[in-house]
Amino acid sequence: MTVAAIIPAAGRGLRLGGGLPKAFRPLGGVPLFVHAVRALRASQYVESVIVVTLPDRLAEVGSLLGPAATVVCGGESRHASVAAGLAVLPPPVDVVLIHDAARPLVPPGVVDAVVEAVLAGASAAVPVLPVVDTLKTVDGAGRVVRTIPRDTIRAVQTPQGFRRSVLVRAHAEADPAAPATDDAALVEALGIPVMTVPGSPTAIKITYSVDLLLAEALLHADLAAEPAE
Repeated sequence: MTVAAIIPAAGRGLRLGGGLPKAFRPLGGVPLFVHAVRALRASQYVESVIVVTLPDRLAEVGSLLGPAATVVCGGESRHASVAAGLAVLPPPVDVVLIHDAARPLVPPGVVDAVVEAVLAGASAAVPVLPVVDTLKTVDGAGRVVRTIPRDTIRAVQTPQGFRRSVLVRAHAEADPAAPATDDAALVEALGIPVMTVPGSPTAIKITYSVDLLLAEALLHADLAAEPAE
């Protein structure tokens, strides 16, 4: 089967600050999305990468990546940007990975594990980590309503892998009034099972400035190559 990856990188990432769109913030002097492309390219399975970016950044992204990726214009939402990537997938592609540009240090072993789960028969697969914090639901006034048992709770990472036909259907049938935070949720809405594989503590998502500091430390310590547990 042929495997391709789509990286939505058209968001503004306002919570991170710094004046630049999140995907363009430097990590070790290199934009986050470049690290993400490199991580996917390091997989033994990924044959092509599509980066979906802001309209005013197309030329910049293209010049930075060269032949390493196809670059297309994104939409107003993550859903629209992924759809834009799906629209330019080459016909032979059977397995599609969706990866956050904001997860620049995902180990190749995690990427491979996701692909292998789909190749083994799963319609969709996501990397996960056990939740270590205590989780509570609260009401509108900030009062604790209950504590959530964390035994069966997992934190989901990317890349998320899908059979192409399943992901295309999930996007076509998605409710635009109920946007999902990840593509696996769209597949879940169809009643299709989503499998899990072990994620990695180094595959952190860059959301706040402190995350960028941690990623810099991981990069310099060369821990980003740490295999999945």
